[in-house]
Amino acid sequence: MRRLVTIVLTMMWLGAWASDTLNIDQPDTLTFQQPKKESSWLRRTIRGFSYIDENYVEPQHYNWSVMALGRYTWDFYRLRSTGEEGQSVSFSPRHIFKVGPYFGWRWIFLGYTLDLRNISLNFSSSGWKGIDASIYSAQIGADIYYHHTRNNYMLREVDLGKGVKERLLEELSFDGFNVGTTGVSLYYIFNHQRFSYPAAFAQSTCQKISCGSWMAGLGYMSNNLEFDHEAFQELVDERYGKQKVKLDSALMFNSVKYYNINASVGYAYNWVFARNCLFCASGSVALAYKKSRGETANDDKGGFDIDNFNLDAIGRFGLVYNNTRWYAGASAIVRSYNYRKERFVANNVLGEVCIYIGYNFGLRSRYKKK
Repeated sequence: MRRLVTIVLTMMWLGAWASDTLNIDQPDTLTFQQPKKESSWLRRTIRGFSYIDENYVEPQHYNWSVMALGRYTWDFYRLRSTGEEGQSVSFSPRHIFKVGPYFGWRWIFLGYTLDLRNISLNFSSSGWKGIDASIYSAQIGADIYYHHTRNNYMLREVDLGKGVKERLLEELSFDGFNVGTTGVSLYYIFNHQRFSYPAAFAQSTCQKISCGSWMAGLGYMSNNLEFDHEAFQELVDERYGKQKVKLDSALMFNSVKYYNINASVGYAYNWVFARNCLFCASGSVALAYKKSRGETANDDKGGFDIDNFNLDAIGRFGLVYNNTRWYAGASAIVRSYNYRKERFVANNVLGEVCIYIGYNFGLRSRYKKK
């Protein structure tokens, strides 16, 4: 008890000394204020994700947003057998331009886009289906996507060996190649107080001063490929006629499923080149663990496995005008994935370009005029 009294008296003496020394004004009467209720752990954590230096980044002034978005996507797949007599076949879909509405609340944007050439009440008749969802904050971000393309691919580059004319098959429609892609990516922004990734790709903040940051992330992607090699062989026989061309057995598979788990590191930079105008460029290199299971035509043991590590790459670019109420701009993302085994190599590049215009509404309380 004596120790407690001593501590209290000492603190009171130090407070009085500080008041006299630093000329701190004291009220005539002593009043007590009820301490503020401490925020919950969850609320403090969520607020921490959005903490920014307002000298560099202007916060979001509104709670809600609506946006019209147009998206141009392309996929490029190259299947190749290795060796001196190796063959390769490349596919990419017909040009796809999709439009649709998006709706956002602070960090979260959800939307659905439709291929303009295949608008129908029966969605199963469309050659492309897709759902994209993104969550952005100052510190962390997440992308979730699902793309499925059927009966919409064309042969782009074909190499069936020496002495075989390549152009007889190029730019032909081929309905025997179908792809389904599902993925999720998470990333962390180290310099999140001064660098705003959402300013470039979510339009939820505005970068005031040019700044950059290192990033680190984790990702998962599954890719299902269906290849009707018998239909492809029939097409080869039809185009080449008497010149007998046989498809390499390494390419004679019915389906392949790729599983990709990766850890990435990269750098991003926001360049503020005019008032309310921003250009962002970012690049990441990922060390990815790949596993695959496929069914070949001549393999009684159930197919082939790919189980190894490779390097992948991800690039993002954004051009934005944002005055906090209205915003418009364009963004692009390119993902490159590589798979390699003793007799089989697969490379695929997934890319998209988005053009958008949007409007923010529902002013947050701190920005309302008193």
